[in-house]
Amino acid sequence: MIMDQMKQGIIFSGFGGVLMKVFLELGWFFKQEKKAYISGIFILLLVAMLQLVPPKVIGILADHINDRTISKGMLAQWMIVLIAVGLAMYGLRYYWRIMIFGSSVKLSKILRNRLYQHFTNMSPSFYQKSRVGDLMAHATNDLSAIQQTAGAGVLTLVDSLSTGGFVIIAMAFTISWKLTLICLIPMPFMAMLTSWFGTMLHRSFYKAQEAFSSLNDKTQESMTGIKVIKTFGQEKEDIEDFRKQSEDVVQKNIVVAKIDSLYDPTISIIVGISFFLSIAFGAKYVLNGELSIGELISFTAYLGLLIWPMLAFGWLFNIVERGRASYDRVAALLMEKVEITDTDNSLDVMPYGDIQFTIAEFTYPGDLRPILNDVSFTINAGETLGIVGKTGSGKTTLLKLLIREFEGYQGEILFGGRTLKDYKLNRLREAIGYVPQDHFLFSASVAENIAFTDPSASMEDIEKAAKLANIHNDILQFTDGYQTVVGERGVSLSGGQKQRISIARALLMSPEVLVLDDSLSAVDAKTEEAILSSLRQNREGKTTIITSHRLSAIQHANLVLVLEDGKVIERGAHEDLMELDGWYKEMYLHQQLEELVEHGGH
Repeated sequence: MIMDQMKQGIIFSGFGGVLMKVFLELGWFFKQEKKAYISGIFILLLVAMLQLVPPKVIGILADHINDRTISKGMLAQWMIVLIAVGLAMYGLRYYWRIMIFGSSVKLSKILRNRLYQHFTNMSPSFYQKSRVGDLMAHATNDLSAIQQTAGAGVLTLVDSLSTGGFVIIAMAFTISWKLTLICLIPMPFMAMLTSWFGTMLHRSFYKAQEAFSSLNDKTQESMTGIKVIKTFGQEKEDIEDFRKQSEDVVQKNIVVAKIDSLYDPTISIIVGISFFLSIAFGAKYVLNGELSIGELISFTAYLGLLIWPMLAFGWLFNIVERGRASYDRVAALLMEKVEITDTDNSLDVMPYGDIQFTIAEFTYPGDLRPILNDVSFTINAGETLGIVGKTGSGKTTLLKLLIREFEGYQGEILFGGRTLKDYKLNRLREAIGYVPQDHFLFSASVAENIAFTDPSASMEDIEKAAKLANIHNDILQFTDGYQTVVGERGVSLSGGQKQRISIARALLMSPEVLVLDDSLSAVDAKTEEAILSSLRQNREGKTTIITSHRLSAIQHANLVLVLEDGKVIERGAHEDLMELDGWYKEMYLHQQLEELVEHGGH
């Protein structure tokens, strides 16, 4: 719903496109929080009216002093009125802040949650073209600017219009309409100039936010790859690159600051001209007897109250243009299409049974060369499938199609006699325990990493999964055992330990299909055999798919596929492939010879 409303707002143009566009785009939220905003605005109007009392009281007292009719009782009476007004304004200002600023915080929370949910729904192709630092900037800086618009922006809009309007009405109807019109002569010039500044500010702030996103992305990338940077001695170059990007952010924000700095001087000049006109013409009216000295004092005091609405009006353009630039960025992100979704009649059941691939052709989005061509095979439930081939032959691509990370292929994939789209996406993935090549561990304890797929799992279940993955004894040697914090991305663990913890994480969910995507590459042959033997004993009746460069990992599979350039060039059990004198046999004998050499020929 929010994306449709954003689309409507984005095509809005005219005067509202300059100032009111972002408020209209946020109309869905103002409707949702209408009670809080109506209450806050009503209180703001009361405060604006109460502000009119002190200048009027000052004028009345000034006339009494001039006429020598002032008394202690009268002075005490008006002092009580001023104190009461002051206390009332104090309390009312407290409550409108809760109503308006409190609601703006809710907006930030809603958009942040929607962004996060949107991120989790996006397919890998989205993350291939999006930078992590940029996405983080959307969820931080941009949302902060939007929150300002829904909080301080609403305040300045209502306060500037209400205070300014009430003050002008009080000046015109209680003192002199002629002097009021004279003092308002410079105002149209202020409106034109601030509108011009706002247009420039919108463009400049958008560029500044983009520069910040790039710097954010650079920082995240450098921190993640700090080991590689240090290993190749590229610290100076990386620091210089960071310095240049940081300087770019500074320069673009200086441009924003320069435009921003034009508001106050412009408004001060307009206010100064208005004061000059009020004193010059007001003095003339006093001398002519059209105004009393007290009325002129009240008029100038009211004019002083107009300074804030004028400044607030300039500030409003600043806030709104920043918020509009950020909202455009967030809206564009939220309108990114979610490519992998459930169909209307998808089944809310976990799939079970044989898996059948019939892929005529598959090409990654944006690529021209097909990755898979004429790939057909069937895995019976409970069997083990091995997939081997050179790097880039399409092994991982097959697995990504199985878990619906990508679609758009010619052909079909059946699971239990139904196409993958027949099942709800979350139910399909619940049935598949996928261990990818890139093992990601969270900055949490070993136990929490293993229990990621089932946070409610008992320590007994966690240890059982660890034993199946042959990592239990290693964990016991850690400083705090299963409570050892592994560090970001598992930085404190070896490659083999990270692989086995990832396997334990997948095994904990006891999936119908276990997929090991070259997930044993960092362990030695003995550990590999122990893991595979454990899987054969404990996963009877369940399907296992293994891709590997080391053929020993798949030689016990019921079916082995040999891929080359996205095509199946050999298929069969280990014994069948050894009789073919093809790629499989040649690679197997080569790897056996390598292993023999490593063990000194014994």
